[in-house]
Parts: sequence; C-alpha cells; structure tokens
Amino acid sequence: MQDILITIFYSCIGIVLMTLGTFLVDLVIPCDFPVEIKKRNLAVGYIMAGSSIAVGIILRAAVMSPSISNTTQTLLEGIGSTVLYFFIGMIFCIIGYLFMKVFNKKYDLNKEISEGNPAAGIMVMGMFIGLALLISGVIY
Repeated sequence: MQDILITIFYSCIGIVLMTLGTFLVDLVIPCDFPVEIKKRNLAVGYIMAGSSIAVGIILRAAVMSPSISNTTQTLLEGIGSTVLYFFIGMIFCIIGYLFMKVFNKKYDLNKEISEGNPAAGIMVMGMFIGLALLISGVIY
C-alpha cells in the first residue's frame, strides 16, 4: 500500500512540475502559449510537448537514480532531490533554447514560433528532449 501512495504522490508532483515547466518555457519564448494553442499554432504545440516529455524524462531519472535509491531517503528528501533535478533540467532547456536563438542568425526563432512554423517547433522540441536525455543520463 505504501508503494501505491508513493506512486500517487510522485505522479501528482510530476503533473505540477510539468505544468510549471510549460509555464517557465512560456516565459522565455515571447508568445502567449494558451492563445497560440487556440490559434492552432503547431510550433507552440510541439514546444509544449517537448517540454513535458523533457520534464518527464528528467523526473523519471531523478526518481529511479541508483545513487538515490541505494541510500535511505525520507520521502521529503526524495521530493527535494526530484524538484532540484527538475529545476536543473529546466534551466538547461532554457539555456539551450537561448543558445539556439543566439547562434541561428539566418532566421528569428521567436518570430518563426509565433508565426506557427512547425519546423521551428520540432527543432526546439528535439533540443529539449535531447537535453533531457543527456541530463537524465548524468542523473542516473
């Protein structure tokens, strides 16, 4: 029964952190995600999906990490380390986006996203997922 409660608890934390991750990415990319979704902006949809997938990958690695599970940890310590890894992951996803934006001089990435260019959204989504895989490998 304890395992079920822990699963429910971490699932709820995951939902909150995925929502927070989308909010943080929305702060960095200068377009209003809810408005853009209503306008059927595929680029923003891909970015939101990539952000959620990235957060899920990072949280999975944080929860499953052998270095964490081999030590006796209280639930509060486990949650603390999970949230810490979430913020580290989101910081690097945002840095990756800003890096991509600065070094792609042939087009304005923000403009392409706000205009609904699916290629721009897929590119950012792929970068978020790639960074999440890298970060999860370091965590694990």
